[in-house]
Amino acid sequence: MAKVTRQKISPFLWFENKAEEAARFYTSIFKNSRILSITRYNETGSKVSGRPHGSVMTVAFQIEGQNFTALNGGPVFKFSPATSFAVSCDNQREIDNLWKKLSKRGKINECGWLDDKYGVTWQIVPSILPKMLQDRDPKKVARVTEAFLKMKKFDIAKLKRAYKGRS
Repeated sequence: MAKVTRQKISPFLWFENKAEEAARFYTSIFKNSRILSITRYNETGSKVSGRPHGSVMTVAFQIEGQNFTALNGGPVFKFSPATSFAVSCDNQREIDNLWKKLSKRGKINECGWLDDKYGVTWQIVPSILPKMLQDRDPKKVARVTEAFLKMKKFDIAKLKRAYKGRS
C-alpha cells in the first residue's frame, strides 16, 4: 500500500458509485498520478450508509502530486460547475490531449471549461493566458478577452495573434 502524504487541504469528491472508476480514469490521463489506497465499506459503514458491505467506500489518489479522495456516497449530491479543477497547460498539444480525453462522453462548455463523463468540471487553460489578461495595455487585454470568449477549447495560436493585434 502506497503511503499517503498528508496535505493540509485536499479535494474530496462525492460520487454515486463510480469513485474507483473515476480515480483510475483520472490517474490514467495525468502524468505523475497514482492510486494510493482503497477502503471498503465494513459492516457498520454498510448499515449506516446503505452501501453494500465490501464495496469501495473511498479511493485516495494523486494527480500531479495533488492528493484527492473519491467517495462512493450514493445519489445524494451531484457535481456542478460551481467547483472546478483548472489545469494549466504549457502548449497546444497538452490542451488538445487533455481536452480529448476529459471531454469524451462529457459535455463541452465555453472558454476552456468541460464536464467529464462523471460530471466533474475542468478548466483546460493555457499557462500564458493569465499574463495576457494582466497586461497593462487594455487593448491587448480586450482583444484576448474577445478572442477567448468565442472559444470552447482554447487555441494558443489564436490567443497570441489577438494579443499581438493580428487577426
